[in-house]
Amino acid sequence: MADARGFTPDPPIRSRDLRIGCIGAGMIMAECHLAAYKDAGFPVVAIASRTRDRAAKVAERWGIPKVHDTPRALIEDPEVEIVDLAFPPDQQPALVKHALKQPHIKAILAQKPLSLTLAEAIELREAAKAAGKILSVNQNMRYDQSMRVLKQILDKGELGELVFAEIDMHAIPHWQTFLEDYDRLTLANMSVHHLDVLRFLFGDPTEIFTTTRTDPRTTFEHKDGITVSTLRFPSGLLALSLEDVWSGPREEGYESDVYISWRVEGTAGVAKGTIGWPTGAVSTLTYASTKTTGGKWVTPTWDTMWFPHAFKGVMEQLQHAVATGAAPALTVEDNVRTVALIEAGYRSMAEGRVVKLSEIKI
Repeated sequence: MADARGFTPDPPIRSRDLRIGCIGAGMIMAECHLAAYKDAGFPVVAIASRTRDRAAKVAERWGIPKVHDTPRALIEDPEVEIVDLAFPPDQQPALVKHALKQPHIKAILAQKPLSLTLAEAIELREAAKAAGKILSVNQNMRYDQSMRVLKQILDKGELGELVFAEIDMHAIPHWQTFLEDYDRLTLANMSVHHLDVLRFLFGDPTEIFTTTRTDPRTTFEHKDGITVSTLRFPSGLLALSLEDVWSGPREEGYESDVYISWRVEGTAGVAKGTIGWPTGAVSTLTYASTKTTGGKWVTPTWDTMWFPHAFKGVMEQLQHAVATGAAPALTVEDNVRTVALIEAGYRSMAEGRVVKLSEIKI
């Protein structure tokens, strides 16, 4: 650990004994989930994917003892206690529902977005409630170290009354091939990180205005390429979320400058920083407060990163909820509100107006 100056950028591992079955063998599972679980000591007992061969290769790499032929077979394995999903969002709801029916499954960690529509997200929320089981959603940006330290600064009131916030992304996501078949792209699959973390930091907004244009680099048909959303919160805080997935040409010889930065301004101070994933770097934070730093800039530091270390916290909060009976930090009820915010953003795009969140029924 570097000099975190009394902050906690990564939560402690309080529970780690429940057996995990992983569904999916793509980049996010192979490079993030499983790397974090190995480091944290979470027991992964089985894996499955759309193709058995790919799952077998990932199992061999990470020492997972059992490979199932299909995701449904893994869900039905009585040795599995937590199902960890990293699967396309159009196929995820059916697997969640199947897992909720299994008596041996104690909890499910679903990938975000939970579903492609708000109606389906609500249906999954109600199904989990009826089954009496925990359904949690992998909103992993909440466990980015800069976001967690920023939240601690905000909770202590070090910045005073909040005035303005922004997340400014100029980076190129890896669009999975299955996204080509959807009518929703950036807002549902990239902006979801930023809109959710704004809710984590500031609570629920009252309104959103989202506008978009197509991305010249994305060759398949889409509507929402580059997206810009402005949000207003009950306190008067105004926030901006920009996802520039174009971010300039990338031909050979062009000097790339991809980045994600963020800034929060208050009446008593400012915090600003970067999100490191586009360049494989550690996220950063620096802040100055008239209340606590004498107006001087203070820079807590840490050695961990969003990818893969944040995925420890995501699984740990679910392990701990099952082990203790406490509510998870990432509830499906809360995530439905993030899906509702995305739905409001798409309505705003389609109708060219500010959409009140009160219009979206959840």
